[in-house]
Amino acid sequence: MNNTQLGSHGPQVSALGLGTMGMSDMYGPSDRAESIATIHAALDQGITLLDTGDFYGMGHNEMLVGEALKGRRRDQVQISVKFGALRGPDRQWAGYDSRPAALRNFLAYSLQRLGVDYIDVYRPARLDPAVPIEDTVGAIADLIKAGYVRYIGLSEVGAKTIRRAQAVHPIADLQIEYSLISRGIEKEILPVCRELGIGITAYGVLSRGLISGHWTKDRNMGKDFRSMAPRFQSANLDTNLSLVEKIRAIATPLGVSVAQVAIAWVAAQAAARKTSIVPLVGARRRDRLTEALGALKVSLSAEDLAALERAIPPDAAAGERYAAAQLAHMDSERPSA
Repeated sequence: MNNTQLGSHGPQVSALGLGTMGMSDMYGPSDRAESIATIHAALDQGITLLDTGDFYGMGHNEMLVGEALKGRRRDQVQISVKFGALRGPDRQWAGYDSRPAALRNFLAYSLQRLGVDYIDVYRPARLDPAVPIEDTVGAIADLIKAGYVRYIGLSEVGAKTIRRAQAVHPIADLQIEYSLISRGIEKEILPVCRELGIGITAYGVLSRGLISGHWTKDRNMGKDFRSMAPRFQSANLDTNLSLVEKIRAIATPLGVSVAQVAIAWVAAQAAARKTSIVPLVGARRRDRLTEALGALKVSLSAEDLAALERAIPPDAAAGERYAAAQLAHMDSERPSA
């Protein structure tokens, strides 16, 4: 496993990170034992970056990660935690809270659930419109001085917010969706991160399984988050699955899977965009993790990358990446002017 520095201001992390949300929430039932085995397998294969959120499963995910890390050396793993998303006892979303007093409270609970005495990268899950980003970043900076946090990250914010945050304290990375079919960051957000030396941890590299090569139109989603996601709906799904077949046409001659090409494409953007980019994979099972790790051995040539660009232009996907109600909370989707 190769390591890379997360931006100019962040820690050394593995070239691939593991996102653990699906082990507790959003994507239907999961298997606790298999989830822990998957985290162990990731660590054993050299993955050091684990991403979680205090609202994933209302704390369940942090406890799961904490259990998986028992007996492991703390200095050999980097834990990234998102905070601020509020949920009710009915599991519904209830807005965001990034006030300094609230985030100190959130951090205290995260440390307890994870069973650690510091968080490597701490970040607000979304921009809280009621709290200036300067106040939030300043409060995390105070926690760095106190030894409870090592680095500050951001999530799904736009260029103006990134600049304001960086003016208060160096930002390690921006966590944001980036994939072959989600390329909105390329116009403004990614160049600003490059300018300021801020890394990208890219989630959704397989677009929640849509471009994994394993998704089928007849799949029963039940209460899965994807049952409400625009890109998984009717005609949109047909269009997007046709894009998957275009990726498959490039992957097959290379002797690799669709998922491996999709992940390798994101990894290749680090050199192409001259920016630190670490793909986060949301594997919930060891077999999916093994497939994702195989992407690190895929070397896409200039011709391969050009073929992918022709097959999947930036605006090829049908449907928005989130439903309108969720996009309304995403600073990254707002015009910067």
